[in-house]
Amino acid sequence: MLYIIGLGLGDEKDITLKGLEAVKKCSKVYMEAYTSLLSFGLSPNGLSNLENLYGRSIAIADREMVEEKADDILNEAQSSDVAFLVVGDPFGATTHTDLVVRAKKLGVEVKVVHNASVMNAVGVCGLQLYHYGETVSIPFFTETWRPDSFYEKIRENRKLGLHTLCLLDIRVKEPTIESLCRGKKQYEPARFMTVNTAIEQLLEVEEARGESVYGENTICVGFARLGSEDQKVVAGSMKQLLTIDFGAPLHCLVIVGKTHPVEEEMLEFYGL
Repeated sequence: MLYIIGLGLGDEKDITLKGLEAVKKCSKVYMEAYTSLLSFGLSPNGLSNLENLYGRSIAIADREMVEEKADDILNEAQSSDVAFLVVGDPFGATTHTDLVVRAKKLGVEVKVVHNASVMNAVGVCGLQLYHYGETVSIPFFTETWRPDSFYEKIRENRKLGLHTLCLLDIRVKEPTIESLCRGKKQYEPARFMTVNTAIEQLLEVEEARGESVYGENTICVGFARLGSEDQKVVAGSMKQLLTIDFGAPLHCLVIVGKTHPVEEEMLEFYGL
């Protein structure tokens, strides 16, 4: 059996009872560590906290392992119970859907244990979840790569009066271009996009495209460390949010669409 288990967003205690029971019966436990991270997992003792509560040693599954060596995990699951831990909910990233497809093709039984994810936790600010349009991802810009395909999606959402959840880039164990050219991988330091950087890039794209989809006076909500004890939620214009220190990762951003009076009343609690 392959168990794909959501861990929630905060710390090791956010796993469900059903998920914990599944972990304890598995002979091997992997933890995916590139599409997202538990907030406490950024600290040195993060993994040991998980292992102490779960009673199992945990192997970190980075992008290379999951995308290039998934067959090793699935081969183990053919003869024993294997757990694959995912921050948030298991299907927040397409990589995990691919793992399920490959498992089923090999005849490996799969059981999924769901949990909270950023997709529903953003509801804490009061914006109603069914008033959201398509979610977009904001990647880190480089000198030579400044993708802006998210702009069209935000434009369509705003035409319909819908809110837009922006997921911000996480760069964990990313090989440098120079090392790939040399054929020996070396990795960039881990980077986590802030709300501030996301807004700067969004405004840069708006200035270049000039379609007035949004601007520095557009109301947004910035989030940091959702689901943690020290989560931070601030509502204000893009210009205002640029002045806020949201602190440690992980961050995300919502561009607010047309609001209902009840939504506006809740947003006031988080306003500057």
